[in-house]
Amino acid sequence: MNSLQIIPVIDILNGVVVRGVGGRRDEYRPIESVLVQSAKPLDVAIAFREKLGMTTLYVADLDGIVRREPNLQTLHELCSVGFEIWIDAGVRSLGEAAKLLDAGAAKIIAGLESTSGPMFLSTLIRELGTERVVFSLDLKAGCPMTASMADWPDDSTIGIARSAIQAGVTQMIVLDLVSVGEQRGPSTLDLCDEIRRLLPQITLITGGGVRGPDDLDLLRSREIDGVLVATALHNGSLYRELFVENHE
Repeated sequence: MNSLQIIPVIDILNGVVVRGVGGRRDEYRPIESVLVQSAKPLDVAIAFREKLGMTTLYVADLDGIVRREPNLQTLHELCSVGFEIWIDAGVRSLGEAAKLLDAGAAKIIAGLESTSGPMFLSTLIRELGTERVVFSLDLKAGCPMTASMADWPDDSTIGIARSAIQAGVTQMIVLDLVSVGEQRGPSTLDLCDEIRRLLPQITLITGGGVRGPDDLDLLRSREIDGVLVATALHNGSLYRELFVENHE
């Protein structure tokens, strides 16, 4: 089985870390965690590092995605103490991406729900480089969460994936928000298989639904390169000994 990168997720809303459940953002509440008593982003990040050995974090900045008010100071604080941050802050322009990079972000997540189409992806990749741009194929119950006025030649799920690859994407997250926080098991594996056939060398990351060690083994067996996880870390279902070798 191939190696699997476990990437802890920090969802930030109103400046604090919240538990994402099913994509129902109006129900998100500050996290409760066996790792840390605080819901402050820096405290949560440090707990991931000290207790789980994790230094690469995926930050979903919902204040940026929903309100276009990214938490740039928080991003800077996380980067300044040594974290590698992949951030989705609802980037819609090169200028917005540049602000995130200036604050220290390692990778910019171009989420489907914020991205205007493959032309914008091409521009991001041309200006920032393939290594710094990750496309997130955002789904809700299997349906693409396309931005209003987005221009995709084929707006089916696999059509969007194909267009993103043609735009130069080499790193893709496949994320169904309905699965997030529900712990029902990974839900995007068949789609990931289809995308892998389109571009065998693509870096594929999934997210949502992970319950425990058996799900990690399943993902490894399906040649998934990485997985976004939050709930299973905070409730203790996944612990350091399961994956610390991937972070040392």
